[in-house]
Amino acid sequence: MQEEDFTESTGRPSKTKKKEAMHELQDLGAELVELSSGQLKKINLPENIYDAVRECQKITAHGARRRQIMYLGKLMRTADDEPIRAGLALIRGESSAETARLHRLERFRSRLLEDEAFLSEIAAVWPSLDLQHLRQLRRNALKEQEGNKPPKNFRAIFQVLQELDQQGAVNVDE
Repeated sequence: MQEEDFTESTGRPSKTKKKEAMHELQDLGAELVELSSGQLKKINLPENIYDAVRECQKITAHGARRRQIMYLGKLMRTADDEPIRAGLALIRGESSAETARLHRLERFRSRLLEDEAFLSEIAAVWPSLDLQHLRQLRRNALKEQEGNKPPKNFRAIFQVLQELDQQGAVNVDE
């Protein structure tokens, strides 16, 4: 309690708070190191941080990797960490908007498998859709379900819908 009163009167964070913030940024950097290069490109990282992350991914020696992560934490202190946190949340699927989008696409897939007429609604939203390809994926997915086979085409339908959704927004009433 005494320490909090001291920091409030001086208007600056305590040494402990600074240290916690530095460790948090270091952990954030370590999380970036665990991502694939494709996932890293989705996050808008400053060039120096991106280079440090890529360098750390190459390092296998434990001590050297730890030092590189510490360096990465130091670089992150100078950068705005909110876009990085938002990008990581999106990749982890923690973003509520991203989760809602994925659920919407799953409902589209389910409706498509239930009724082939839903193809026309999808085509109305995304004119660039290859109807013949999606129809074929639907037929194959239904055959997979009947034969208790692995859901290869079932997943492919979702991937097609995801690519279409990234091209443009969905305006279909559910």
